[in-house]
Order: sequence, then structure tokens, then C-alpha cells
Amino acid sequence: MRRFFEVFKTLKLPEDIGMYMENVEVTRVSKTSTNSLARVYIKNDRVISKKIIYRVEDALKKQIFRIQNMDIRIIDRYNLSKQYTPQTIMDVYYDSILFELEKYWTLEYNLLKNSTWEFEKDDLLVLTLEDGFLARTYADDLKEYFQLIFLNRFGFEIDVEYKYVAKLEKRYEKENEHKLNLRIKQIEDNFMAAGEEAKSDNGAEKNKKYAEQKAKAAAFFNERGASGKDLTRYRKPANTDILYGRDFDDEVTAIEQIESPIGEVVINGMIRSIETREIRNERTILSIVVTDFTDSIVVKMFARNEQLPDLYEFIKKGNFLKIKGIASMDKYDQEITISNVSGIRKGSDNRSVRNDLSLHKRVELHCHTKMSDMDGVSYAKDIIKQAISWGHKAIAITDHGVVQAFTEAYHTMQDLEFKYKKKGEKLDFKVIYGVEAYLVDDTRKIVINPAGQDFKGEFVVFDLETTGFSALVDRVIEIGAVKIKNNEIVDRFSTFVNPQIPISFRIENLTGINDQMVMNSGTIEQILPDFIEFCKGCVMVAHNAEFDMSFIINNAEKMGIEFAPTYIDTVLLSQFLIPALHNYKLDTLTKHLNVVLDNHHRAVDDAEATAHIFLKLVQMLYERDIYTLDKLNEEGTLDDESIKKLHQYHCIILASNEMGRINLYRLVSASHLQYFNRFPKIPKSLVNKYREGLIIGSACEAGELFRAMVNGRSDAEIARIVNFYDYLEVQPIGNNHFMIEKEDYYVKDEEDLRDLNRRVISLGEKFDKPVVATCDVHFLNPEDEIYRRIIMAGKGFDDADNQPPLYLHTTEEMLSEFDYLGNDKAYEIVVTNTNKIMDMCEKISPVRPDKRPPVIENSDQMLRNICHNRAHEIYGPELPQIVTERLERELNSIISNGYSVMYIIAQKLVWKSNDDGYLVGSRGSVGSSLAATMAGITEVNPLSPHYLCPECFYVDFDSEEVKKFAGGAGCDMPDKVCPNCGHKLNKLGFDIPFETFLGFKGNKEPDIDLNFSNEYQSKAHAYTEVIFGKGQTFKAGTIGTVAEKTAYGYVLKYLEERGRVKRRCEIERIAEGCIDIRRTTGQHPGGIVVLPIGDEIHSFTPVQHPANDVKSGIVTTHFDYHSIDHNLLKLDILGHLDPTMIRMLQDLTGIDPLEIPLDSREVMSLFKDTSALGITPEDIGGCKLGALGIPEFGTDFAMQMLIDTKPQYFSDLVRIAGLSHGTDVWLGNAQTLLKEGKATISTAICTRDDIMIYLIQKGLESELAFTIMEKVRKGKGLTPEWEQIMREHGVPDWYIWSCNKIQYMFPKAHAAAYVMMAWRVAYCKVFYPLAYYCAYYSIRANAFDYEKMAMGRERLEYYINDYKAKKADGTISNVEDDELKDMRIVQEMYARGFEFVPIDIYKAKARSFQIIDGKIMPSFKVISKVGESAGESIEIAARDGEFLSKDDLRQRARIGQTVIEKLGELGLLDGMAESNQLSLFDVI
Repeated sequence: MRRFFEVFKTLKLPEDIGMYMENVEVTRVSKTSTNSLARVYIKNDRVISKKIIYRVEDALKKQIFRIQNMDIRIIDRYNLSKQYTPQTIMDVYYDSILFELEKYWTLEYNLLKNSTWEFEKDDLLVLTLEDGFLARTYADDLKEYFQLIFLNRFGFEIDVEYKYVAKLEKRYEKENEHKLNLRIKQIEDNFMAAGEEAKSDNGAEKNKKYAEQKAKAAAFFNERGASGKDLTRYRKPANTDILYGRDFDDEVTAIEQIESPIGEVVINGMIRSIETREIRNERTILSIVVTDFTDSIVVKMFARNEQLPDLYEFIKKGNFLKIKGIASMDKYDQEITISNVSGIRKGSDNRSVRNDLSLHKRVELHCHTKMSDMDGVSYAKDIIKQAISWGHKAIAITDHGVVQAFTEAYHTMQDLEFKYKKKGEKLDFKVIYGVEAYLVDDTRKIVINPAGQDFKGEFVVFDLETTGFSALVDRVIEIGAVKIKNNEIVDRFSTFVNPQIPISFRIENLTGINDQMVMNSGTIEQILPDFIEFCKGCVMVAHNAEFDMSFIINNAEKMGIEFAPTYIDTVLLSQFLIPALHNYKLDTLTKHLNVVLDNHHRAVDDAEATAHIFLKLVQMLYERDIYTLDKLNEEGTLDDESIKKLHQYHCIILASNEMGRINLYRLVSASHLQYFNRFPKIPKSLVNKYREGLIIGSACEAGELFRAMVNGRSDAEIARIVNFYDYLEVQPIGNNHFMIEKEDYYVKDEEDLRDLNRRVISLGEKFDKPVVATCDVHFLNPEDEIYRRIIMAGKGFDDADNQPPLYLHTTEEMLSEFDYLGNDKAYEIVVTNTNKIMDMCEKISPVRPDKRPPVIENSDQMLRNICHNRAHEIYGPELPQIVTERLERELNSIISNGYSVMYIIAQKLVWKSNDDGYLVGSRGSVGSSLAATMAGITEVNPLSPHYLCPECFYVDFDSEEVKKFAGGAGCDMPDKVCPNCGHKLNKLGFDIPFETFLGFKGNKEPDIDLNFSNEYQSKAHAYTEVIFGKGQTFKAGTIGTVAEKTAYGYVLKYLEERGRVKRRCEIERIAEGCIDIRRTTGQHPGGIVVLPIGDEIHSFTPVQHPANDVKSGIVTTHFDYHSIDHNLLKLDILGHLDPTMIRMLQDLTGIDPLEIPLDSREVMSLFKDTSALGITPEDIGGCKLGALGIPEFGTDFAMQMLIDTKPQYFSDLVRIAGLSHGTDVWLGNAQTLLKEGKATISTAICTRDDIMIYLIQKGLESELAFTIMEKVRKGKGLTPEWEQIMREHGVPDWYIWSCNKIQYMFPKAHAAAYVMMAWRVAYCKVFYPLAYYCAYYSIRANAFDYEKMAMGRERLEYYINDYKAKKADGTISNVEDDELKDMRIVQEMYARGFEFVPIDIYKAKARSFQIIDGKIMPSFKVISKVGESAGESIEIAARDGEFLSKDDLRQRARIGQTVIEKLGELGLLDGMAESNQLSLFDVI
């Protein structure tokens, strides 16, 4: 015989599988005569589970016998120790028996699964089977199977008897019967109603229906080229169920069964989506995705365009249809689709819909949503709606560690309450807001039962090895102990213990202790009294003492020995004394304290090592003047770092009132900011501090109480745990079924799980704590488990396919889960107590309803003064009436609606930035406000175009010449001089209505978005703290969820790993259930939330670090900022490249950017041709415009828009900017209208303001025009009523069509601000080209490569041609594509006659390009293998003088050899010696 891996040398197994096979002997290998099956006979002295055996079989088939394509069967035999009996074999092997039966003998498996067993004698197995056909037919087979298994595999001859018991009728079966009767009654009522309707139909109506049906059929058959014979077959009495083609009555095929081109087939399902593609001859292909929820498939139909309206009457998303067609391989899609549709009938919804029919309903108190950190898969809104539809009175939202679903729940309730109110009803339902917290127990004392001892007394340091983790059912197999007196080891105790059961392979592998080593030792009943005597009068010490002491105390109690010693836990002691350690495992501590540990997981060696650790820890206590155990308990509180490392348990925390909500938010914030360590942990001490208004529940099997019971903790410890909670939880045994299969738990079967629930209930009775039954909901309905399965698989969980039934149960489903408790007790925990907890919770709002802007004293008057002062500076002592009226109208609206503070804040930030030398660009519609212009917040002047004399303040708003430019830009007007003083007039105004910003009634929530230089953004953020005070500002938080593409990838990977193939449409359907699941958190790029002084942030939201990065100094709102923007002011302080580039251009040229004229013909020509650059398109690869590298206009997409629209004025550029930034505003919309001649650049909808102004001009009421603008710009389209009103006022159809296409629109003020910034850059490109290119390369070129672009035009042209060829072939990489964009700017620079100068290591900068002697010197960062960091080091080192050698450069700049080699390769170190060493030849 040979070892397994000697026979199969090339077999690769995972480590957790391979270790079971290491000592296995192969006795024989054989095969069948057909070579279809190979048998591998093995023998081992330890039992190997069938799950392991089958995985090895699969590996053998795939790796060893792959070429032969043979099935593999391992025949396992065991030579076991005398510790094994038939009873113990059944204990350890029963799951394998079920696993084997499930694989090969399904009927016997189902029979055994629902049975119970016991050994009435050592060799007599009695099976108790549920009486029925299955049991009577297969009982003998099961008996024979057991006898063969025990004899052939284990060498035991046993007898097997069986007896039958009547099947118990369970409560849920009665409920099902009740529901069935209700359904039958409903069907009968419908049948009777249909009969009455048929009687009432007269002949004329029937004939009319028949004629309509016949006409439709004829039209469709003609479209398909059908013959008269087809119509003859179709003739029959009219049937409104037939929607298309011929009638049919074929059997429906489940879509999942359509895996090959099976020909004619009928499916029944729901339409998920419809796509259309127009083809030649005015025909259209309809691709209809249909699902029956077993799978999905695409149905393809060809139709004439004029028949589409008829088809669309029934081909609608969500409709159920029955379709007959041909299942075939689609050559275009390369998958099975249904085509040649010959008939469509009305379909039926084949989904089973659960309902809660109980008179008194339960309340779910433990429910997870998509916000539950890649764990829950249901929207809060869907959960709430289902609970309401079932008649439940409440539901608790309790996501893992977070409360981010609260806002969705809140908005859902608001919408539902509004709908009920409109119907004149009141919604009797509330959401209970809570969290499933990660609780850590920092209240445990280091010393238990202290009795005044000091550290010079006697101590017994001990360790146990056991067969498992539970002191209730697992056994001790070794005791090791040392006695300490006066800080010295004086005695030892060491012995094996016979557990009288086999030691599992896992424990043997861990400890090295096997059955042979313990068989001749005494039992625990014989050894424990001696050990207790050894410990008499001593303080006991153990590492993780709660575990070891629970075994000692439990066994002592069983033996009637009173034993309540003082004991110390060295884990807690170490956490107190050495808080910085990353963990407190025994081997970690031994290394840290230089203690020898020879045989870890052997009791005697672990005890010896723990003793030496303890002695060293005692010395540390002496250094802190701690000499007694009582003093240790007083001083031994854990710091935050130690608390973070404590093991976490699940715990439900519910907010019962407003104070509880705030306290809950305080706990959530602390868990993320103070105690986060893989999980947001909450210490018990903190829960006790903020307990007011909170209700604490014991949670699921991962809760502290359940784990303590499973692990056999002492009654005293259980009592301490129970007393912390306000109520206790139990859950269906299916939730915890995984415990049966895992070796870490003692749980053998479902009865053990029921016993655990019974014990929780008895504890509730004993300690007067209500016990509630919860589902631990992670998905809404049973069929939704697939989504969680895929998400869990994506996270790497091996057991993802074994999803427990974590769906929302009805009351009757939940009662049936607990019917083993008896009707009264089941009703109490399912209905009575859950409603009791609900009644303890008030109806609260998770977010404050009130607006709380920050307060700046006298802000109203301050804003008035600033605006009026600036207005007088610009327009003179006597303001023009139009300025006064507009300014006063705006200020009155701003101040009366409480927005003056927002203006003052923005003003302070902008003025500060300007003072520091950086311009600020405005975003959004704030440029619509003249008050914002006068306050210096924006440079966009929203007044109508006008002339203004800066000397005598002459103004012209009303001349006919000026009125020609209404709706345009003042800078487009011709130059004029002042008729009064002869000074050149300024040309101002962009004609933007204020109402775009604030609405006609001040009812639009404004926001002021500002573009600061990206270099200055952090300073602007910091300045908000100067304005409002430290701790009053927070970054606006965001929530990152699973996107569609990511979800699709999860599903695809899941299917591939399991060798399953699904159609794309089915993958998309499943992926749809996985989207929007929370993955991470982040921060808005510029959003700052401001908290008013005197308010606590936790009355609004918890706070946290972005992405829970504990090293980050940034604190964000826990809620997504959109959820609380109605409460707190959010400032958008964004970083942008344009202000940075403008600042660099100002530094390089010395010109004031505010003085750059906006009417330069040369600059305007850049958007028409290349003449202003002095080059032709042929010089720059055929590019027709000079707009390359100009913000907003420098991309190929934007330049094509310029070519299509042919702009003549600055105002045209504003409109084009609006088109380019909108969604579905240009492509497929304005572009089409311009080509068709229906609109021009002046009349097309380009910005959102266009809509409101145009509709008011057409006579619509101003508030309605504003409302339509707001809906259209958000992509919500027009209502039929609005379309009718617009047509009545002469609005053309093309305009209405355009409105309905738009998904998002830019405001005109935003476009104007962007174009003003872009114009300044363009001005420098024309008149200060070196400065422009230098600034562009420094700031905007993110893919500049020194070797490809700065080493001559010829080299550059080579790479440009190469990249263009790759782009044409579709083979260009993203990096190369980015490089090509920068190469085109460099090509333009070369064409204009400018050049680069090679880098001088003594002059070059790390980041910025420079102008040196009329040429441009690149920066270090654009050299590959050098980069910005090394460049900065070289730049700093060069300030100290010339480098003596390359060695000197490397040492002074602290750069690597790779950098030196790259600089040398480029010739930048020519003439520099390699080393500082002088050679003999240097001397001579």
C-alpha cells in the first residue's frame, strides 16, 4: 500500500482538503471494462467526511483522469481507534450519510432527512420514520444501506430497526388550507362574474369585437406575407385574449428549459424591456426581453412602422404575455432567441405572491437593506411597502453598523403618507429606526471574584485542550498547569484526559493529541478533583480564561463540586498593559515578551508559557504601583486601542424616541471615528452612557448571548450577559442550520437548535425579559436569495450557495417556524412581544424637518451694504432704475427666504481667494443673480446687454442698437465711445433672469457652487473653519454602491465558476437585483456641510471618515449629503484647473485676467479656423480649428459642434457650452433640428433658461413656465396637460419634442462663467503663446511624455501617425489615447515655430514647465521612471550647488539608480563623473 500523494503525485488540492489526505493509504485502483469509471480504494485511521471525499473525487477527475474523461469513485474504509462506537460514528458521520444519500439516492435521503434516530443498544440503531408511502416503500433499503455502511466502512455489525409515527399536522398547513379555500372562493366568484358578463353581451357587440379582431389579424398576416389560407384558419369567434397572429393552446415551456434550438415553443412571461431598431423599407425589429423568473430570453419580431402603435398597446414593460414562436440560434446575438412569432395571447403572472392572512400580525424587528455593507439586497422602500401591504403596523430597519437606509425609509414614508392623505386616509404604520451594532464588551473585569489577594500569593496558571469550543458538550483532553508562589514557579500539574469519544482530525491536527494518547488516561470525573485540589487556595490564571474556566466550572457542577475561584484573564491583562500590540494571541505575546513556546496548543507547554508571560505582566503592574487584585480591577480599564481589538458581537439597538435617535447617532459616530477596526465597534460602556431612549436586543446567533450559550459559559456569565439586554431574540432554526454542518459548533441536528431557542426563552422568563422571534431579514422574498448568493460569492464566501431563509416572513410562516414551542408560547414571541416592543417605540423622523442655516450676525444688512457699495462703484452715485429694481427685487427675495447667510459665506470665500491671488469661477445658476455679481461671488453680469461708461457712468439699456442683442451678450455689441465724455464704453450683460436661480416666489432651494483653483481648494475648505469655528464644518458624505457593470460582472463570474451558461438578458435580470448595494463611502469633491453654532451634529446625522479610513483627518456626514441638504447648508467649494491655469498665465505674462477683452476678433476666430495661429489645418493633422487645448471647446466632440453651428459671437459660444454639457440636448436633439432646418443655434434649446424665457414670451404664466423648465432640465419631460397648453400658445411641435428628449440641462449662467474662463485661456493662446503652452503642459497635460514629445518634431510625428493608425484599428490603449491628445497640442506648438529646450537638472522644476530663452523647458515629472517625487528631490538638492558626480546626485537627492540611469540615457548628465573617487590618472 502507498500513501495517497505517492500514487497521485501531480494532484493539487487546496490546503484545507489536502491535509485530510496526507496519511491516507491507497489499497487499490481499478476501472470498469468500459473505461467510464475509475475506483480508488483508500484506508485511513480517521473519518473523512463525504463532502471532502467528493471534492477529492472532483479534483481527480479534472486533473488526473481529465483526458480519459472518466468518473471517479473513492471507496473509503476506516481502521478506527477503540474510542469509536456505532453511536460515536453516527454522531460524527451522520452529515456525510445525508450528503451521500442526497447525491445518489434522493428518495432515501428525503426519508432519512425527516426521521430521527437513536441507538437503543450499542449495536441496535432505531430509525423513527414519518409514516407514508415513501417510508413503507424504502425503509428496507435504508436499513440495508446503514448495515452495509457500518460493516464495510467501519467494521461494525449492527442491527437496524425502524418504526413509523403519524405525520404531525402543523399550524402552517392549516393556514395553507385556509388560504387555498380563499383562493377557490375567489376563482368561483370570478367565474360567476364572467358568466354574467357573457349573458349581457348582445349579438351586435360580439360581431363588432369579431370584426375588430379579424381586421387586426388581417393586417398582421399581410405584414408577415401570410396567405388567405392563414386567415381561414384564424377565423373563429372573437377572443380578446388573442393579441397577435393565430390562436394557440400549446403547453407552456419554462424558459430555463430552452437551452438549444428546439424549434416551435410557447412561453409565458413578463416583458422586462423593449428595444427597437429601424431597418430598410420602413420596417422595425422589436427585441423584447421576456422572463418567467426561471430564466429570460429575447423575442424578436419584425413589423411595419405603421403597425407599431397597435403592437405597443400590449407590448409594454411589465405586461405578461404568452408567446408562440421558433427557438433558434440568432446569428447576430450568438445565442438562443425566439423569432417567427406566430401568435401572442394575454399571459398570466406565474409568480407566487405571499400574503399575511393572520388576524393579528407580527412585527419584524431585525431587517437589513441594501445599505447593510454588501449583505442585504432589498430596498428599504420595498420592505416597507410589503409590510404595509401585509397589514403589519411597523418594521425595524437594522443594517449592520450603519444607519444610511434611514433616509430612504423616511422619504418612502413621506410619499406613502401623502398618497394616503390624498385618498382621505391615514397610514397606520411606523418605521422603527435601529442598527445591528458590532458590540464589544469592555465592561468585563480582568479579575473575577477578587478576594483581597495580592500578587505575592499563590497562583495556578493553567491551560486546557478540548475536543471543541463548547463547555456544554465538548470534552477536556489535556490539563496543564504550573503553580506560582512569590513570583516563582514551584509546582506543575500535567495529564491527559480520556474524553471517551473520538478526537476529530481537526483537533488532532491542531494539538497533536490523538486517541491512542488519551485512551489509557483517567476520565474528567477521575482527574478533575485532583486538579481542583492542586488549585486550592490559589488564584487561577489562564489565557482567555472565560473559555478554560467554563470547562472547569461546568464539569465541577456536573460532579456536584462547589468551585468559584478567583481567576485572572491574561488576554485582558495584556490589553491593559500593552495596548499597542496588534493582537493578543499566545504566540504573539511570547514573541513580544521573549518567552519560549515550544509546542503551541499543548496544554502543558501553553501553561508554562502563560506563566512566564504572567510573571512579566506582574512586573509591569508593579511599575504602575498596582500590587493587589482589587487595585488591578480599579485601574484596569481599557483604552480605545485595546477596545478596538476586542471581539465583536451582534446586537440590535432601536431608537424609541427622539433622544434615542440622537444617542443612536452618537454611538454610530463613535463606532466609525473612535472604535473602527474592520468593523464599526461600539463598547458596552458607551451604550450604557447613551442608553436613554434606546432599546437593546440580543440579536442573532452572532450575538453575545447565543455565542455564550453555544460555548457553554457559566450560569453566572450568562446571567451577566442577559441583564444587559432589554429583550432577547430567537430566530427560525433554518437561519442557524449552518451550525450543524460546521465543526466549530457542537450542534448536531435541528433539535439542538430548537433547544438553544428554548433556553433563550427560559432565560427570558427567568430574568423577566421579553423574547421576540425575528427573521434577520436580508432579502424580501424567498426567490430573492439568488441576489445575496451572488453578492456573498463575490465577497469570497465558500458557502454562498447555502443561503439560509433570511426573507421577510408572514405571521403564519413565523408561527409555523416555532410551533414546537406550543401555540401559546409561539404566539407570544411572534406576535405579542414584537408588538410590545413596537409600542415602546414612538413614531420619529430620522432627519430633522427644519432648515438650520448657520447664523452670521447682521448678514442681511451686510449683504445689502456690500451689494449697494459695489453697484455704486460700477454704475455711479445714481444707480440706473433697471439696476435698482433688479437689485432690490433680488435682495428682498434672498433676505425674506433666509438666504443672505449663504451669500455672505460665498462672498467671504471668494474675496479670500482673490486676495490670495486666485480667481474663482462660479458654477450653476448663481450667475443669474445680480446680487451675487455685486457681492463679488460671480463675474457673470445677468443684466440685459448694455453700454456703461467707467468714467461718467453713462449707461444705455434701451437704445434700438442695444435691444438687438437682447438674449445675447453685451460683449458682442460693437465698440462705442461715451457720447458725454468720449471714453470707450464697457459692454456688459448676459441677459439671464434671476428666477432661474431662486424661482418667482423664492421657492427654489438655491445652491452656490464655486470653482476654486485646485491648488487653492484645500485652503478654501480650511477657511470655512475660520468663518464658522472648529468642529462646525464637515465634508459632505457620499455612498458608493454596486453599479450595473459591477453587478453584471458579479453574476457572470458566479455563473462561470459554477460552469453555468445564461443568456445575456438573464444575466442582466439577475444583476438588476444586485445594483445599489452599498460598497463604500466617500466624500463630495467640494461639498462642505455647515453646522449652526449651538446645534449638535448628531441631531442631523452621524459622522465618519470617508471609506472608514482611520488614518484620514477628514470627517464626513454619515448620511449621503443629498439626504440632509434640506436641513443644513452645503457649500460646493470645488477644485478646478481653469483658475489654476489662469493664475499661472498671469504669473508668466503679468496681465490681469480681468482686463482681458471678451470681444477679440482674433480669439473668436479660433472657433472658426486656424488663421489666428498663423498655421493651416494641414500643419496640425487636418484639425480645422484653433480651439485645441481650450477648456470647454478643445475636444473633437466640441470642435465638431463648433463646425456644425458656425458660431459668430461670444453668446453663440455660451449656447454651445450649454449644448455640450447637457445630456440628450445636442446629440439626437438640437443637432438633428439644426440639420433639418427646424432650428438655429439661436432658437434651439441650449440652456435651461431658454425654456422659461421662451414660454413666457409665448404667453404661459411665469410660475408654470418655471415649473416646466425645472422638470425638463431634470429629464422628467412634459405632461400631456403641459403639451396641450404649449400647443394652445403656439409652441411648435419640434420644440415640445426637444423638451421631451432632454435628460439634463446646463443653466446659462454656468455656461457663461465657463466660457469667460475659456476665453481668457484662448486669449493667451493667441497673444502669449509660450505662456499658454507652458501653462497647458504644466497643468492640463496629464500624459505628456518627454521622450515622445519634447525631443523633436520628427519623433513626435512618428508617434502621432502610429497612434492614429492604432486608433483607426481600435487597438489604441487608454494611456496611448491620452498621450495622443497631448501630442496634438505639441504638434500645434511646433507648427507655430516654438520649441523645447532640453532639461537642465539645475534649472528644471519638478512640476512646472518654464520659459527659458524663448523656448520651453519641461519639468522632471514628464520623464518616465523619474516622476514628480524624484524630480522634487533633485530640484531641492540642486539649490545647494553643483553635483560632484552621479553618486553625489544620488546621495544628495536620495534617488534610486533607475532614475540616475534614465537621466543618463537622455543625455541630461553628460560630463558628470560616476563617482567622487579620484583615480591615479586624475592626479597625473
